[in-house]
Amino acid sequence: MGLSASKRVQKSLHASPEFDSACAAAYADCLSLSQHAFPGVKPYQLLSAAERLHTTLSQSLRLISQWVPRSPDRSQVHRALDTVLSRRSVREEDVTLDEAEFKEFALEVFADAVVSGARMEVLKKVPRGVAVIAGIGVVVGSAKEAVVAAIGMYAFGLTTSIYLGLNNG
Repeated sequence: MGLSASKRVQKSLHASPEFDSACAAAYADCLSLSQHAFPGVKPYQLLSAAERLHTTLSQSLRLISQWVPRSPDRSQVHRALDTVLSRRSVREEDVTLDEAEFKEFALEVFADAVVSGARMEVLKKVPRGVAVIAGIGVVVGSAKEAVVAAIGMYAFGLTTSIYLGLNNG
């Protein structure tokens, strides 16, 4: 299908002017809250920044409102920060993120959150659909092969539909 789900979501978010503006506003808020004491955003500010971004993006991007019902949690924030920091050529003792790195962080954390939300949706819907199809197969007396084929087509169709919906910001 081409791009991985995470890359597909990142591409969609990266192309969104609403995402750019929300990131710029959250970055400016972080600097303001720290009274510009640092040249960028400190790691301890990232969880609350992700919460503010979630609030803003939930109202403006369907991708976030559909797949991310809650703000990213602490582990998602730490994972995204580690990913961004791993791209640096030199490790620094005192970590701050400049505006470009902050946007990279936001892309990482929200792409992960969207893909996690989509994965959870698949995990909820596939068993229900399988149960319904199997139940209908038993009632109607369909051949086992036909029921298995219908289940396979349902699972494939559902996952494809969700995957293709991941680029609709």
